[in-house]
This record gives sequence, structure tokens and C-alpha cells, in this order.
Amino acid sequence: MSHEKPPRPDDEVRLSSVTVASLVSMPGLGLVVRAGEDALDRPVRWVHTSELDDPVPYLGGGELLLTTGLKLGKAKEKLRQYVHRLADAGVAGLGIGVGLTYDEVPQALVEAAAERSLPLLEVPQPTPFIAISKAVTAALAAEQYKAVTTSFEAQEELTRAALGKDGTAAVVGRLAARLGGWAALYDASGGVVVAAPDWAARRAGRLRPEVERLRAQPAPASMALQGDTGGTQDYVVLQSLGADRRARGFLAVGTEDRLTSGERYVVNAAVALLTLTLERSRDLRRAEDRMRTALLRLVLAGETVIAKEVAGALLGGLPQGPVRVLIAEGAGLAELGDRAEQAAARTGEALLLAPEGDRLVLVAVDGGMVHQVCTDLAAGDDLETVAVGISSATTLESAGSAAAEAERALAVARRSGRRSVDHAEVGAGSLLPLLGEEAVQAFAEGLLRPLREHDRTSRGDLEASLRAWLSRHGQWDAAAADLGVHRHTLRYRMRRVEELLGRTLDDADVRMELWMALRASGE
Repeated sequence: MSHEKPPRPDDEVRLSSVTVASLVSMPGLGLVVRAGEDALDRPVRWVHTSELDDPVPYLGGGELLLTTGLKLGKAKEKLRQYVHRLADAGVAGLGIGVGLTYDEVPQALVEAAAERSLPLLEVPQPTPFIAISKAVTAALAAEQYKAVTTSFEAQEELTRAALGKDGTAAVVGRLAARLGGWAALYDASGGVVVAAPDWAARRAGRLRPEVERLRAQPAPASMALQGDTGGTQDYVVLQSLGADRRARGFLAVGTEDRLTSGERYVVNAAVALLTLTLERSRDLRRAEDRMRTALLRLVLAGETVIAKEVAGALLGGLPQGPVRVLIAEGAGLAELGDRAEQAAARTGEALLLAPEGDRLVLVAVDGGMVHQVCTDLAAGDDLETVAVGISSATTLESAGSAAAEAERALAVARRSGRRSVDHAEVGAGSLLPLLGEEAVQAFAEGLLRPLREHDRTSRGDLEASLRAWLSRHGQWDAAAADLGVHRHTLRYRMRRVEELLGRTLDDADVRMELWMALRASGE
């Protein structure tokens, strides 16, 4: 499982390849290692010459410090403290020029450097300090030039990939190959779109919690992570993609070691290209949405002949045979639309999907995969709140009427708090489930309140008597038998019900309203 690493300066880049060891191996310098042989791989960021007995205030870390020891003397404790101060300051190594202050490197320096694993070099008298400085400067310049050249080459390669077929997938693949690691692109919802190599998809999927945290931040944003991949550690950089503070996607890059400055440049180039691609895709999608909406309006208006001609070039055709119209609204429309299109692409189903205001309208094959995916998503819990109204099966030519059915079904879904309602349910079964629960309860409580208040303070069981009488369709003997009372007693109670309610039970509308109130109360 990935975990966020505490920020440190050297977490961002692998340091320079100019090391103490590479300086020792340079011909003509004649440097000799006197201590710290186990730390010769330390990178050298710069060379600094100082004869101060405490040069630490002028150091930044990573330097090879050169001195003749002019002010150090030979006191063992002073030399020991000098080495410890340099080690605490993070120098890469210490070079002692012999032949002026010292004929050879003092043993106290050797012991102290060995104690702190600090590379200690003897600089022979014929080698001027300036020669070492020039060697390091030249090596660093060559390394920087190589990094810049490599970065430009990589940028050109990524740009060509972005302009080709399957641009985003090609960029991700080239990026992973360039870094010798893996890369993955996520969509705006945090789902993995493409990963390279193929095995990286599982690794990228485990980063979903981190992607969600980054998703909550304005774009662009990034985080550095370290995690376990198949028993080995990898270093991961996660970057959001977006130009207007809204993330359009996310890029994850995993490598065995931390990124060098040149590799970071390559990643930044990939981020820029992918952002441009996503923004271009967004603009293209907006244009396509407008065309799909216009096409939908043609279909709903009954202009199917023209619509089929247009759809043949734009979508490859419209759904044939029995179709259903689905109208969705809510917070999960983007994901619902994406999954519907993915289902259509997998099965080869024709689909007309278009935004209509703050809704999404789909004309899909009856009983097809798109129809199934939409109903399953609406019924499940893995999608943000969305409600779907579904028409009955019909022909494409009757899609306008089907859209009206879907509207009515959606209205029922909203009132009843349901996620999905099929129009077939609107015309069958009980009326009560189609009504808003809160409104029905309020109606029932208000209508039956006089009877309930009477039953709490007096004898008579008026509500139960009314329920039995209505359930027996006004048959006195049958209802009285159900209650276990005489029919004259029941007649008295019904007159009392009429008095308390101020309504006559001879009115069919009154009987219907009372029966609905009793059913809604569930008592």
C-alpha cells in the first residue's frame, strides 16, 4: 500500500553522477583516499576552498572542501572537532593539500574521518586546487548538457506520440519506457484509463485513495509517494492534469529510484502534453455534445429519416428495433454517460446519448447492455446520486412519446426517492408507491387525526371499524363479523366517523381518500 513520504530536498531528484569516486579515478589529479572508502559514492555538487578553522557557515552541503590546514594546527582534538563539524554540515568529502602545512595527512584527521565515514582525500603538492575545481565544473556542465539534450529529445518523442493515433496511450507508453519504470493515466473520476507496461494497471489501481485526495485539491497539484510493488519499493509522482483549477485527469509515474532533474523535465513535458490533449478532447466533446443534442431533438420530433442520415456520419448509425428512452438527472451523470458509452463500445450497440440541460438523455436498444448498465448503476451504491426514468419499449419513430413516458417515470422516481423507475410500473400495481412518501403521510395524518384523537380518549375503535367497513366495500354484516360486533354497533360507529370528519361516506371520493390514508398509515 502506498504511503506519503515526508518531504526532503533529496526526495525530488537523484543527485549528480559526479561523485568522490569519479574524482579519485580522474587521471592527472593524483588524489589518494585516506579514509571513508565506504562513502566514495557521495555526489559532489561543488568544490569549495577554505583555510578557516570553521568554514561551516559558508557551506550548503554536498561540497568537496579543499584546505591546506593553514589554521588547523596539529592538535588532535581540534582536528577531530573540525572533521565532525564538516560531517554534520553534510560535505561530500575533505581534501587535504600536502607539502605546505602538512607533509602528510595527520593521523588525527584520518581517524576522525574514518569514525564519521567521511571521504578524506590527500591532494599531492603538484595538483593545484583549481585543477580539481575545473574538473568538477567541467563534469557538471557535461552532465547538465546531456540532461538538457536528452530532455529535448524526449520532449520531441512525446510530442510525436501525442500527435499520432491513440495519442494519450502513446504518450504514457513512451514516458514509461523513457523512465525505465511505469506510468498510468486516470480520468477525472479517478479511474485508470491506460497504464504502461500492462502490469502497471494493478499498481495504478492501488493508488485510488491518493488520487481521491489529489482530486479534492485545485489543479495543478502533485504529491510524492513511496510504495511496495511486488515486494520491491518504487518511487511514485502523482500529478493532476488541468488548466483551470479543475482536474481533467491524473498522471502517475513510478520508478525504481527518485527522479533526476532531467527525468522531472520529461515528466513535466508529458504533463503539459496530456493536459493539452485532455483540454482539446474536452472542447471536441463539447462540440460533439451539441451535435448529439441536435440529433436527439430531430429523433424526438419524429424526423428519423434526416436523423439517420446525420447519425450515419457522426455516430455510425442509430439504434434499430425496439428501443427505450432513458432520462437521468443528478450528480453522477458524467460517470453514467461514460459507462454507457463504454458498454456500447464493448458490445457494438448503437447508442444516442446527449445532454439536455441538466439531464442526460439516452436512446438505447431495449434489453441491451447499455440499458442494463444504466439500470444497474442507478440501483447500486457505487455511483453518486442519480435518478433514471425509463420508457416502455417502442420504435425509434415513436421516441417522442417514449421520452414523455421517461419524463413521467423520472418524476415518480424523484417524488418517491427511488433511483430508477420503469414506465411500466407507473401504469401497474398500487398508486401509493408512486406518490411522494412525505406528502402521503402528511395527508393521512391530517385526515385521520379526528378519529385517532377520539380513539385515544374514548371507546369505539373508529379507525379500525372504518378500515374493516371499507375493506368489505360497505357490507355491514361482513365488516361487523370481522370486528366481532353487532351490525347496529358498526352503523353507529360509521355515523360517528361522519360526524367527526364532517364528510359523508356515501361519497365515493371520500371513501377513496380515506382508504388511501389508511393504507398509507400502515396501521
